[in-house]
Amino acid sequence: MSEKVRLGSRNVAIVGPYLSGKTTLLESLLFVTGAISRKGSVKDSNTVGDSASESRDRHMSVEISTACAEYNDIRFTFIDCPGSVEFTQETYNALMGVDAAIVVCEPIRERVLTLAPLFKFLDDWEIPHLVFVNKMDRANIHVLETLHALKAVSSRPLVAHQYPIMAGEQLTGFIDMVSEQAYQYHPGAPADPIPFPEHLKQEEHTARAEMLEALANFDDHLLEELLEDIEPPQEEILKDLKMELGADLVVPVFFGVAEQDYGVRPLLEALLREAPEPETTAARRLKGKASNTPIAQVLKTYYTPQGGKLSLVRIWQGKLTDGIVLNGVRAGGIYRLMGQQQQSVNEVGPGEIVALSRLEGIKTGDTISTEQPTQLPKAQQLEPVYALAITPEKRNDEVKLSSAISKLLEEDPSLAWEQHGDTHEVILWGQGEIHLQVALDRLRRKYNLPMSTHLPQVPYKETIRKPVTSVHGRYKHQSGGHGQFGDVFLDIKPLPRGEGFNFKESIVGGVVPRQYIPGVEMGVREFLVHGPLGFPVVDVAVTLTNGSYHTVDSSEQAFKQAARLAMQTGIPQAQPTLLEPILRVEVTTPSEFTSKVLQLLSGRRGQILGYEGRQDWQGWDNISAYLPQAEMQNFIVELRSLTLGVGYFHWAYDHLQEVPEKLAERVLASNGNGSNGNGK
Repeated sequence: MSEKVRLGSRNVAIVGPYLSGKTTLLESLLFVTGAISRKGSVKDSNTVGDSASESRDRHMSVEISTACAEYNDIRFTFIDCPGSVEFTQETYNALMGVDAAIVVCEPIRERVLTLAPLFKFLDDWEIPHLVFVNKMDRANIHVLETLHALKAVSSRPLVAHQYPIMAGEQLTGFIDMVSEQAYQYHPGAPADPIPFPEHLKQEEHTARAEMLEALANFDDHLLEELLEDIEPPQEEILKDLKMELGADLVVPVFFGVAEQDYGVRPLLEALLREAPEPETTAARRLKGKASNTPIAQVLKTYYTPQGGKLSLVRIWQGKLTDGIVLNGVRAGGIYRLMGQQQQSVNEVGPGEIVALSRLEGIKTGDTISTEQPTQLPKAQQLEPVYALAITPEKRNDEVKLSSAISKLLEEDPSLAWEQHGDTHEVILWGQGEIHLQVALDRLRRKYNLPMSTHLPQVPYKETIRKPVTSVHGRYKHQSGGHGQFGDVFLDIKPLPRGEGFNFKESIVGGVVPRQYIPGVEMGVREFLVHGPLGFPVVDVAVTLTNGSYHTVDSSEQAFKQAARLAMQTGIPQAQPTLLEPILRVEVTTPSEFTSKVLQLLSGRRGQILGYEGRQDWQGWDNISAYLPQAEMQNFIVELRSLTLGVGYFHWAYDHLQEVPEKLAERVLASNGNGSNGNGK
């Protein structure tokens, strides 16, 4: 076995809000470990992460990027995750396969709230994580204030692993809170020890005492030492940090400037000493049931520009070899990834994250094995909240669309699509406007499928307000030989909302023979597909009450036409009115924004049903409301704007409701129907 295979490993996700500097941190980590000889920048579009065209066009991460580095006999696999809330599914899927996560944030108190959903996910899944407060060269608030703001959004205690040394707004060094040794940063080189800065003694002492007290909550021996004013040995503090970080009991905090490599080496050292080994993570994920049977889980699916499929997998136990059969599918090559570069390997062991080619039929989140695997837990699928109707620019491309979208959804499970039954549009659903634009870019670049887009039509319906009786419809047609004759009388009346359609007959004396009655119902149903206002008609009952027939010329088809004529006469007399779909939405928001969200809902014709504190989310509210679907299109955009990007909602169709008269007039006018909705 080669030395390369015997290296230990750590799998670390780099996560955090948009613009916090995650890709820059990855570049710095790769540089200080020697994995790259020169750092790229997001601005220049030459970083290892964000190597996809869609990322570089926007100077932002739109999918996870993977890179490997070796440091002190450990192979690190770093996964750089998108920060935009529109690509959260990518981050959640990747986090299911790592040993630890670095949460990158800026030292801006007002933006700390954006970390709350991420902290909640990490703690729900008990994923060990550290915080790296980046861009400390732009700090404009006190360090302890930053820590207190972070603590307010984390359910786990945060402990300062370092105390930054500042000169004005510039980060010049740090104090290691375990050893209380101070260090000074130097560009392009490790930090040097310096004398302890006396002016920070009180502040550092306060922060260190908080760190030790937090650790002592899980270590009785350390608690006794603190109570007796005994200075605990450094080895004991480090042992507690490793144990409690590994169990997701505490969250160590580091400070730095990734662009200048400040704080990156101490962060790496902490990952070496304190982050859990892959074996520990596997034991927790597999519930201790270890064997040599290969078990892996797919974290991400890629379709490369050349058309090949790559599945990024975490190996939980056993070894993978070239050509191995997993879930009945023979894998192609095995690759370690460095952005878009691939390094082929013949064999990999437990704890590694690699890409496998040609795993056809296997999706993101799937558990794969040489035997029948028990499916491991996977991240919850996010519900779509934004939609566009799409049409191929070239009509001949319609036949390719279904296959291309299927591959698109394999790469990004947070997308969805439907062929709408009422509007006949192909609708692409996602997490926001940028998310869908990225998907459309991929359709164009990878599959040569440029799309035209527009906002989806609202699936309006229509119904009637009053009953009409004995509506006559007669169809008589003579064209040589047998003619066509059908004659019916219908009663039409409205049904309660949600009842749909009901047809029955009360024929006596055989005035309409039984074999022709199905034709009458068929004619009624066909008319209801497109009512006088231009939309499907619902909540209507129709009764066939009378009619006549001709022994030679009558047929089922003739009675179908007679029924359509009767409906064409009768429905406009029954005061047709426009209905719109109403959704039930459950909005989740930080409590400080609840009043603004209530105003947002009310301003969009929403009906507030109530709100209450969200269970297990301190400082968050759930708001229930009815919201017209016509008002939903940009709702997620405004909601995120009001709530620093963290507000979200679930929705489901609930019922149909009459459209207010003035709005109905505008809808009908834009639909090319001048009716005022009253059948007049």
